[in-house]
Amino acid sequence: MPLPPSAELQWWYQFYFATDRGRAGYEKYRHDFAKLIWQLASPKWKFDEATFDRSAKAFDNPDHVAIVIHNYRWRIGLAEGEARYADLDKKIAASPIITVPTITIEGDANGAPHPPPSSYAGKFSGKYEHRDITGGIGHNLPQEAPQAFAEAVVDVAES
Repeated sequence: MPLPPSAELQWWYQFYFATDRGRAGYEKYRHDFAKLIWQLASPKWKFDEATFDRSAKAFDNPDHVAIVIHNYRWRIGLAEGEARYADLDKKIAASPIITVPTITIEGDANGAPHPPPSSYAGKFSGKYEHRDITGGIGHNLPQEAPQAFAEAVVDVAES
């Protein structure tokens, strides 16, 4: 469903990736593109080059661009999914109620598009908790707030 223009703007790269120009641009500038997304999604995280470069090695995979572009095109209905998973895709698309214990977490400085927790809290029928992680934490919680992230994993595993 279409979102208001200000919300659609946050998804600019999905529309970019839907074009041949976007694919070519990502192929040529994947390192710069990823760094921009890191900066936009985590505007208060002052990561250093060494931290970024450790993750950026994954972009050198020869299949990286094809996988990323296909994923984003599939998300907006421009590419077919893997046929053998069609039944699972239908189940997930129906947004079934999640019955297992769950903790969702969100950084207080998440610059990536994300809905408010109240919009999805009703999707959980089992033990559920949402945690807001403060301190300028953006979209990359495992790296920006590793202690809080690990605590959520351990806490949900113990529930």
